[in-house]
Amino acid sequence: MKKIVKISALVIILLLFVATIVYLYNKSKEKPVVYQTEKPFTTTIIKKTVATGSVIPRKEIEIKPQVSGIVEEVFVEAGKTVHQGDILARVRIIPDLINLNNAEGRMERAKIAYEDAKINNDRQEKLFKVNVISAADFQQTQVAFKNAKQEVDASEANLELIREGVNKKSGKTTNTLIRSTISGMILDIPIKVGNSVIETNNFNAGTTIATVADVGDMIFQGKVDETEVGKIKPGMDLLLTIGAIENDTFRAELKYIAPKGVLENGAVQFEIKADVKLKEKQFIRSGYSANADIVLDRRDHVMAIKESLLLFEGDSMFVEVETTPQKFEKRLIKTGLSDGINIQVLSGLKPTDKIKIQQLNTSQTNK
Repeated sequence: MKKIVKISALVIILLLFVATIVYLYNKSKEKPVVYQTEKPFTTTIIKKTVATGSVIPRKEIEIKPQVSGIVEEVFVEAGKTVHQGDILARVRIIPDLINLNNAEGRMERAKIAYEDAKINNDRQEKLFKVNVISAADFQQTQVAFKNAKQEVDASEANLELIREGVNKKSGKTTNTLIRSTISGMILDIPIKVGNSVIETNNFNAGTTIATVADVGDMIFQGKVDETEVGKIKPGMDLLLTIGAIENDTFRAELKYIAPKGVLENGAVQFEIKADVKLKEKQFIRSGYSANADIVLDRRDHVMAIKESLLLFEGDSMFVEVETTPQKFEKRLIKTGLSDGINIQVLSGLKPTDKIKIQQLNTSQTNK
C-alpha cells in the first residue's frame, strides 16, 4: 500500500513538473506582431496659421453733445436701429453765469441805445420834413436807428442761445437735441437722465451720449506673431471661428497688415484687419472674440496619407506597403502640401495600397 502511495506521489510530482516546464516554455515564446494598415484617402489639405482677435464694426461712432448741460430725456436704448439724423437725447442747458450776465448787460445797453436812436430819428425826421436838415444828414440818423434796432435783436438772440441753446428766429434745436450722425445700431448708452454732460470742443473730448455702429459691415481685428507675418499678404482668405457661436465659421478677406510690430509678452505682434463676409440676415455682436485661420495654401480633393506613416532616410520619404498579408516593403514616395496631420501624395502610391502603421497593435494572437 505504501508503495502505491509513493508511486502516485511521484507521478503527480512528475506531472506538475512537466506542466510547469510547458507553461514556462509557452510563456517565453515570442508572440507574433499584427500590424494594422491604412489606405490613402482623398481630402482637402489647408496650410494655415492662426491669429487671435475680435470682430468689431468698421464704423463705430461716439455721439457727443455740442452744448454742456443736464440730460433731460433719452429717446433710444441699446440694440435699437437708428438712421442718420434721428434724435437720441435732449439736453437742458445750464448757462454759464458769467456769459449769462454779460449777455443780459449787452441787451440792456442795446435797448438804451435803441431808445436814444429812436428819439433822435423821430426828431430828425420832423426837421427833414420842414427842410431844416439835408437828406444826407437824415440818412445817417436812419442808419444809426436801424443799427441800434439790429443790435437789440442780436443781443436778445444771444441771450436766448445762452439760456436755451436756441433762438426764436432760427427755430432750430440742434444744440439741445442730440442726433445720430450715422445710420446703424445703438451699441451703448453710457449716460442716464439727470447726468451732467460736457460739450465737445478744442480742449475737451466731451461726454459720450451714445455709441452707434453699422453692424452690417464688420471686420476682424487681430494680431499675428512676427514668425508668421512674413507668410501672409493682403487678399488671403481667413476662416473665422467665434467662441460664442458654435458649429459655424465665417469667411473673411485679409485687407491690412501693420507695417510696425508691437512688443507684447516678450514677442513682437503685428496687427491685421480683414473684411468679414456675413451671410444674409446674419448678425454678429460687436466685440466677440475670434480665432482666424489664415489660409497660406490649399489643395482641394487630393490623395493624402497621415504624416505619422512616413519614414525618413536623409532627404527621402518612404512608407511600408503591404505586398502579402503582414509582409511589407519600403516604397519611395513624393509628397506635396502638408497641414501638420495629413500630407499630399504626388506619386508612389495607389488608392488601393495598404500602408503599415508603425505603432504595434495591442491585440496579439498565440499560435
